[in-house]
Formats: sequence, structure tokens, C-alpha cells
Amino acid sequence: MSRRGTFWFGWALALVAMAGFARLGFWQYARMQEKQALLANVERVLRGPAVDIDAAGTADLAWVEGQATIDARTLLLDNQMRDGKPGVHVYCIARVGVADRLVDLGWIAVKPDRTMPGAACPQGPLHVRGLMTPLPSGGLRVGAPMQQLDGMRWLMARADVDAIRSTLRIAVPARVIRLDPKLPVGYVRDLDVLPNTLPPERHLGYAVQWWALSLAVFITALVLSIRKSKPNA
Repeated sequence: MSRRGTFWFGWALALVAMAGFARLGFWQYARMQEKQALLANVERVLRGPAVDIDAAGTADLAWVEGQATIDARTLLLDNQMRDGKPGVHVYCIARVGVADRLVDLGWIAVKPDRTMPGAACPQGPLHVRGLMTPLPSGGLRVGAPMQQLDGMRWLMARADVDAIRSTLRIAVPARVIRLDPKLPVGYVRDLDVLPNTLPPERHLGYAVQWWALSLAVFITALVLSIRKSKPNA
């Protein structure tokens, strides 16, 4: 390959790398903006009054309240980290009027030998108040989404609403009510909508790193081009 051909081939590789790094930076920046918007919406919802659970419908975010009846069916959502420890979230079926809803009662640690805790949903009437959000992302759909532990308890590898509907034969929306931590029922919980994921600041940090790599490739290619263009001493 001629010297001129090598020059343009090198710049083509540099431009591809620069574009790739820049695109990754913009993707991270977009994720930061999405999460900032989500946190702002949560703060706005939490500042407002609670709405009736039925009135909330299938809103993405709502601070809801109402009377419900809990049945014995208990769903344990696996692979939930808290303070660096593995555990499960306890989901219950709440009948509100004539509709069923999923309610998150909180987190329980799992033993090192993977023995599941003996948590069960409290049958009977329950005053429900909490933040209604979409179900957590299921991630990669590998393996069965649910397996029965005993007569009334199931372990969920991911929050798959279709699997919940077909297994339990209920028509729940793809939403969960995260119970208010102030209510005297359930387990360890909070209203963090970004658990087990990166906060917005980390996405911004990664965006800056990718953009810096793109700039570094440009500077390196420019310096090498200038050196090659100089006649040999």
C-alpha cells in the first residue's frame, strides 16, 4: 500500500473509532437524562396527594392508597441485592374492588446456601399505600420465569407479568405497588426506583470517558499525521 493509501486508511480507522466512542458517550448521556427525568417524576408524585388505587389505572407512576384483601399466594422475586447482600422481594396479590394488583412488601436476605426465606403474604384485609411503578426490568429471558416452591409460594427469576398471569390465572397489570415503608407491615423496603442499577451521575461519568477516548483518538491520529508529513532529517 502506498504512503498516501496508508494515510487515508489510518484516518478511516480513526474516524470509525471516534464515531463509535462518541456514540457510546451519547448513549450514556441519554441514559442519564432518562433517569434524571424518572427521579424528578417520582419526586413530583411523592409531593402530591395519594389517589385511589382504582383511579390510578395503569399510570407509570402514582402515589396510591386504598383498602385491599391479600390472599395467600406469595411471589418471591429472586436476585435482588441490598447493601451488597443477595435476597428476594416479597410480592403479594391484592384484590382491590374487583381487580387484582401486585404489592411489594419488601426485601428479605437469602442464606448463602440459597435457602429461601419462609416469608408468606399476610392473608386478609390490608390498608395499602405506596408508589405504583412499572415492574422491574426482567433482563435476559433465560430459563423458566417462575417455579413453585410449595403449595402457595413461587420463586420468580424475573418479574414476567405474562408468566404471573398464566401461572396464577389472574389479570394483573404490569405494575407493582411498592408499599410505603412507614406502614407497619412487611419487610425491609424503601422507595428507591433505581435499585441495582447505575445512578445518573455514573452515566454522566461514563459519557465523559467515552468522549475523552474519542478526542484522544483524534489527537493521536492528528499527531501521527503531522509527523509523517514532515520530511526526514
